[in-house]
Amino acid sequence: MDIDAKLAELGLTLPKAAAPVAAYVPAVEAGGLLHISGQIPFTETGELITGRLDTVDDIAKGQEAAKRCGLMLVAQMKAALGGSLDRVERIVKLGGFVASGPDFVDQPKVVNGASELMVAIFGEAGKHARSAVGVAALPLDVSVEVDAIVALRGA
Repeated sequence: MDIDAKLAELGLTLPKAAAPVAAYVPAVEAGGLLHISGQIPFTETGELITGRLDTVDDIAKGQEAAKRCGLMLVAQMKAALGGSLDRVERIVKLGGFVASGPDFVDQPKVVNGASELMVAIFGEAGKHARSAVGVAALPLDVSVEVDAIVALRGA
């Protein structure tokens, strides 16, 4: 499957892989897996998607934020793999963190924004295990953060 062609078919453009903002690296390849650090959501114009999600009315905003995190995850995969996604065998796991209040219980619906993107891009290989948890706050006041574990071919 040509992932770049699939992205074009879906009308999606990958952002530039973001540089780390603290003492970590964006991705580590080990034991046939690519572990990608948590990615935060940037709009197409480069602005952060910020603020806590506290009501059902916030789900759509959160899903868009999670989708934008997913696009950054794919951009990080591509950067870590030398500019090609050909070695991506399967999305193994996503971890989703949603900045939300104690009464908000729709974190899984929010993180679906990233999960559904992975399936749209990678097909069956995009189906993955996942966690979706609520947290009091995230770095830079972003609404959502998502990390990933990816199985690689030829590792």
